[in-house]
Amino acid sequence: MSDAQATSVQDIQEVPDPKTLVEERLVIWYFLAALTYLVISMLGGLLMAFQLINHNPFSGIEIFSPGRWRMVHTNAVAYGFIANAFLGALHWAVPRLTLQPVLSRKLSYFIFAAWQIVVLSTAVGLLLGQAQGLEWGETPVWIDPVALLGLALVAVNFMAPIVKLKGPMYVTLWYFIAAFIWTFLTYAMGNFMPEYFVNGSSAGAVGGLFIHDLVGLFVTPIGWGLMYYFVPIILKKPIWSHALSIIGFWGLAFFYPLQGIHHFLYTPIPMFLQYGAVISTIAVELVVLTVVINFFGTIWGDGRKAVENLPIRWFYTGIVYYFLTCLQCSFQVTMTFQKLIHFTDWVVGHAHLVMFGVFSMWIFGVMTYLFPRLLGVAWYSKRLCQWHYWLSAGGILVMATDLILGGIFQGYSWAALFPWEESIAISIPFWMVRVVAGLAMFLGLFCFLFNLLMTWRLALKTNAVPKTGQHRAEPVAAGA
Repeated sequence: MSDAQATSVQDIQEVPDPKTLVEERLVIWYFLAALTYLVISMLGGLLMAFQLINHNPFSGIEIFSPGRWRMVHTNAVAYGFIANAFLGALHWAVPRLTLQPVLSRKLSYFIFAAWQIVVLSTAVGLLLGQAQGLEWGETPVWIDPVALLGLALVAVNFMAPIVKLKGPMYVTLWYFIAAFIWTFLTYAMGNFMPEYFVNGSSAGAVGGLFIHDLVGLFVTPIGWGLMYYFVPIILKKPIWSHALSIIGFWGLAFFYPLQGIHHFLYTPIPMFLQYGAVISTIAVELVVLTVVINFFGTIWGDGRKAVENLPIRWFYTGIVYYFLTCLQCSFQVTMTFQKLIHFTDWVVGHAHLVMFGVFSMWIFGVMTYLFPRLLGVAWYSKRLCQWHYWLSAGGILVMATDLILGGIFQGYSWAALFPWEESIAISIPFWMVRVVAGLAMFLGLFCFLFNLLMTWRLALKTNAVPKTGQHRAEPVAAGA
């Protein structure tokens, strides 16, 4: 039996001492916290979108200014929504993969509470104007040491059961181990080096590495690790190629850390670093192709499950969007094309397609799969689950396409030396479409939250909501 087969069988077999293996209540708490921050982030995004078309509902109120809410928007997505959702999924997956509980249940609850304090303190600090001048590292200076300590505690808590594992280790755990190490180092690099150790173009280079490595060395390894865990379980078949999964892992490890500087082409940063970033970016696209091939090889012959099984549809939609974003990235890092799209909405569309179209899709798939198992009842409405998917997948596709096209028009208007006001006039129709797409995505989230609330009420009626350490059978709604 292959490692992947063993892992899939291991997950559906009776695990030893199930009452103490997975802390299901904590998984729910993390997911609820993640969804709360997503609501806040999307409201901030809508506020900024309305500002761009001159319909800011809080015009003249400094604390609600779009400049401050823009930072809340990005930080709430990265550290509020994605980080909390990943921590919840890790509390489910790591004990089941290792057949060992995390190091300390009390430490898990402490990390949960501490992380919410970090995220909320960051939001308050940003609204009060205490931001650092670093993209995605705007967290106030006094929060950074606390956040770094939290990341260290997370690594210790999850590494404890992994180091006890004997025999071959499945690729999911390879990704998780790398993420624990990389995230700590990336956060330290981005939030301490520009602040205390480097300045000028050197600080710009470090900032470029940080904003991209935060995606590639924190979000990507945990996201792909979860896909390697959930997809074989739901499809009830091993991953197509264990060799390709290892190639994908080591390709990510070798090439991704070098490419962040591709955001700073045509800057004072030395050209050999800029050319190196271009080459490593294109290399990463080839690595990503091996991963995509691996997952489509896995579902080959079972393609109908992408229609019938909603979590699988979420997962594979995210995989397709991931390939598209990486293909787009390989074009936008060429020196010629970079002249056109730098500082335009092309980059904004690219970022939204990555963070919402890929990783949020995967997280929604995980939540759609796990909430019925955590609450002990099937989803209240399968139709609301479907509406959530279509509004989210369709909304982000429209938004990303709209912003990417708008960015090309902006780039050509700047290259033609049109007056600045002309480029604004060209952009407004695209920004209007962006508002409509954003409202559709928010409506999809509302469908999911309402469905979750009604499902929770059903669980309360049957006393199915889990208490500490409780484990249950896994009821599955059709298609979910």
